[in-house]
Amino acid sequence: MTLQKKGFSTNSVHSGEKVDFINSYGDVVVPIHLSSTYARKVVEHPEKGYQYARCGNPTRTAFDEKLATLENAQFGMSFASGIGAISTLLFALLKSGDHIIGFDDLYGGTKRLLNDVMPNFGIKVTYTDATNPALIEQAITKDTKIIWLESPTNPLLKLCDLEQIASIAKRHSILTVVDNTFMTPYFMKPLDLGIDIVVHSTTKYIGGHSDIIGGAVLLNDELLFKKVSFFQNAIGAVPSPFDSYLALRGLKTLAVRMEVHNKSAIKIANYLEKNPKIEKVYYPGLASHPQHELAKKQATGFGAIITFKVKGGLKEAKLIAENLELVSLAESLGGVESLIQLPYLMTHASVPVEQKVAVGITENMIRFSVGLEDVDDLISDFENVFKLI
Repeated sequence: MTLQKKGFSTNSVHSGEKVDFINSYGDVVVPIHLSSTYARKVVEHPEKGYQYARCGNPTRTAFDEKLATLENAQFGMSFASGIGAISTLLFALLKSGDHIIGFDDLYGGTKRLLNDVMPNFGIKVTYTDATNPALIEQAITKDTKIIWLESPTNPLLKLCDLEQIASIAKRHSILTVVDNTFMTPYFMKPLDLGIDIVVHSTTKYIGGHSDIIGGAVLLNDELLFKKVSFFQNAIGAVPSPFDSYLALRGLKTLAVRMEVHNKSAIKIANYLEKNPKIEKVYYPGLASHPQHELAKKQATGFGAIITFKVKGGLKEAKLIAENLELVSLAESLGGVESLIQLPYLMTHASVPVEQKVAVGITENMIRFSVGLEDVDDLISDFENVFKLI
């Protein structure tokens, strides 16, 4: 079903899915295909292209097609986790001696992979402040093959000019990758800005309900797609049919969820910025954010992650994180429920202290994933906990 010219929510509901009156019972929802293998009538030709569930699954295919449509991508591949997607992509595209340039503020799991795993295969990494595209260009070497970006970053919510960096990369024949987990295709489409590859942790907003682990890779280059697809099958980090079904279901409400997430986050960010017990608030939707104008230029929303520093230190940060009533102290983000965590000790615990200090991740920093609760209830929850400080 080709629906690229339809609206986002229409594509969210219908792309990748078509009522099948010939081979099914007229299901309006793609069924969960649990079979691990597929019978064929002729040795040389798998029926309908499926032969073994690691290689492909009809439920997974429907999700891949739906997410690809929403990202304006020709090709989509889903994985067992976000890190599974990133790992497969890196192994598919790099060889010993190659070099990666990474944004200096990346998700801790990505940095752990780049810092502690990829060097074992002879792959070098340089981190730089991608908010300044000139620094990206200065970091390029003859061995640079990938520029790895997040915009906003995790957890400092720094933005980079994707169009400008994509232009620099193309001049040097370097691939650009953007982790679009925070923005989702509802608010930003990096491929439309000249980026080569988009990755997602579908665990987050795509699934949206904190009940799956998954990842995805989206791109437009057919040769790259075939290469990554081969490695996906060879490495085998593929999602289960049930997780594919849940992710498929999550996509159908992505637009309405992101609208509420975003609206609530703007209100809470403004509340926190005015609170005398808060040292600093990081949120692209605030006029005080140094890249507020860039956020408006390359995205249609600001997302639902707010990072802030409480006045004091670890003691004060823990008092807030451990005593909220409606907000769970937990890693991850993007679910219907609000989550809060301390990056220094949780999501970025594996990042070397000197790297955390260099980018500004401190013990008094808190990352808040705004859920779908009534926003006034969330603000009241913060009001009560601030009385403990």
